[in-house]
Amino acid sequence: MSDEKNQLNMADLGSALPAATAGVALSAEDRADLVNALKNKLQDLAGQHSDVLDSLPPKVRKRVEVLREIQKQHDELEAKFFEERAALEAKYQKLYEPQYTKRYEIVNGVVEVGVTNEGAVDPEDEKSTEERGVPNFWLTAMKTNDILAEEISERDEEVLKYLKDIKWCRIDDPKGFMLEFFFDPNPYFKNSVLTKTYHMIDEYEHILEKAIGTEIEWLPGRCLTHKLLKKKPRKGSKNGKPITKTEDCASFFNFFNPPQVPEDEDDIDEEEAELLQNQMEQDYDIGSTIRDKIIPHAVSWFTGEAVQGDELEDTEDDEDVDDEEDEDDEEEDDEEDDDEDDDEDDDEDEKRGKSTSKKSGGAQTKEDQQSERPAECKQQ
Repeated sequence: MSDEKNQLNMADLGSALPAATAGVALSAEDRADLVNALKNKLQDLAGQHSDVLDSLPPKVRKRVEVLREIQKQHDELEAKFFEERAALEAKYQKLYEPQYTKRYEIVNGVVEVGVTNEGAVDPEDEKSTEERGVPNFWLTAMKTNDILAEEISERDEEVLKYLKDIKWCRIDDPKGFMLEFFFDPNPYFKNSVLTKTYHMIDEYEHILEKAIGTEIEWLPGRCLTHKLLKKKPRKGSKNGKPITKTEDCASFFNFFNPPQVPEDEDDIDEEEAELLQNQMEQDYDIGSTIRDKIIPHAVSWFTGEAVQGDELEDTEDDEDVDDEEDEDDEEEDDEEDDDEDDDEDDDEDEKRGKSTSKKSGGAQTKEDQQSERPAECKQQ
């Protein structure tokens, strides 16, 4: 068993707190169970690594035992941290709901912000009585984000104009989260809600187990994820009917048909496994972008203000990378300068040697020159 598998991951314990995610603190009994589970895990690890302790000198082993006791105290605090963080997130998620409801009502024209207390409508609003709410709100917000813009085709835009709201919620069994996309009736599919659910192995370390999407009920001839190709039969063919073939199309709505991990890992080779991992990471990036950026800051993405914040973050990351590269370049330049100094010293020594030989022996013979050449080669 590898060390990586043996390591205790406190995030796993944090993801096992259903009561906390519902906004309720763990009872004393539940907390005791959690701490006991932690101690049992530590005891298991102690047995697995006993050979390491046995190989240590007695005094060093005693120090390590004290360090392990400190680690247990730390892990108990960390378990408490995950409990409180889950409860805090659940608390504020409920506080956000009224704000999201108001946003939904304004975007979809349920309420009119231009109406005064007396019921009058502003003159500018009277000119556009037919247009209610904020048209293409979610489409514009999503297209402003670089990650999502890459996934949205021109054909997708016509469908996403019918998108009226996006929500997300945590799920407890198994741990993860679910995105919900609410659509007005449209000429493309029957579904009023499309969902995407992420099951996490480790919620806080962002380790994805699998993702599940809604099966879209496309109306005839309206599917955006597949294209039906018809080929004429070959001349002289007995079958005179055209040959039909289905071809995959790039579309945002492929998001609801995520890559799946085969039940038997032996069914895929290393190259296929790497490709699958990249696809799952990309799929999770899209989902987490919608959850963490688009939903809470939708109007900032609609206006484009959020792009500036994103660019600042990217610039800071790039500067950090550039600083590291500059440090590496400076070290390389220093090494090159040292090498040049060494070469100059060698050249000066060489010249001194030649001048000394001229003074002591006058003109050198061929034998003398030949005997000196290997030394020069070594210096070079």
